[in-house]
Amino acid sequence: MGYKYKCAGCKTPCDGISKGAYNFENDVNYSERKEQYVIDQINKVAGYVAQKCDEPGYPDIMVQHGKDVFYIEIKAQRRTFMAVERVLPYAELLPSETLALNLSDLNRYFEIEKETGTRIYLMWCLENRPCIVENGNTRYFYQSTQLLKDIYSKYMDKRRFSRKSGDGDVVNGQHKGVVVNYHFSIDELKEAQDKTNFIEILSAI
Repeated sequence: MGYKYKCAGCKTPCDGISKGAYNFENDVNYSERKEQYVIDQINKVAGYVAQKCDEPGYPDIMVQHGKDVFYIEIKAQRRTFMAVERVLPYAELLPSETLALNLSDLNRYFEIEKETGTRIYLMWCLENRPCIVENGNTRYFYQSTQLLKDIYSKYMDKRRFSRKSGDGDVVNGQHKGVVVNYHFSIDELKEAQDKTNFIEILSAI
C-alpha cells in the first residue's frame, strides 16, 4: 500500500504529546457509532445479515451468510502513536501507519478462533491522520486474526506497549481504559474502499 509517510517533513503534524486524559466513555460511544455504520453497510448487501453480537467476550459484530458465520471487531482510531519509533525501536513502524489494539482482546480472539474454528476479522476505523485520511472522512482497514497472529508471532513484545493510566480511565470505580496495546501497520491490512455497501470487504472475507 505504501502508507509509510515520514513525519519529519509533514506540514500538518499530529500532536505528539500525551495529555494523560483518556475519555473512556466518549471513546466507547464513538466506537459504537462506527460499529452501527458497519452493520448498516453490510446489511445493504444481499445475502448478508449483520447484527451486534451479545456473546460475552466475542467481537462486536456477528455476520451470517447462509450457514456461514463470522465476526468483526471494530476499533475506532482517532489518536496517533507519534512516539512509536522512540519507545518501540524494533517494531518497524512509523507513526503514520501505526494502529493499536488492546492486547488482551487480541489474545482472546486468537483463542476463540482456535477453539471454535470461527473466522474473526479486526477492522480499524481511521480518522484524524491527515497524511492518510482527508479531514472529516473515515477509512476502514481490516485483516483476519489468522494473518494478524502470524505478524504477532514475528514481532512478539517488540510491538507491545503499556501506557500510564490517566484521567477518564476509571469509570464508576472500575478501571476501563486500555493501557496495554499491541500495534500493527496499515500496510499489513486491507482496505474496505467502497463506503456505500462494503462489497469489497465481504468478497475478500
